[in-house]
Amino acid sequence: MQTTISSKYQVVIPKPVREHLNLKPKQKLTVIEKDKMLILIPHASLDELRGIAAGAKIDNHREKKDRFT
Repeated sequence: MQTTISSKYQVVIPKPVREHLNLKPKQKLTVIEKDKMLILIPHASLDELRGIAAGAKIDNHREKKDRFT
């Protein structure tokens, strides 16, 4: 899929992507620029995030000293 930057620097997110990600009007997005790419990350409320890690294995986590900072 492709989109075009308007004269006002606006970009339309294609409908299939909006529907798949359940994006809503006025929803906030975080914009990250990395290696000449733009990454858009939709903000989610805490209620929407509740339970996303259910069933995650916690017995094989890294020790604090081994984590990347």
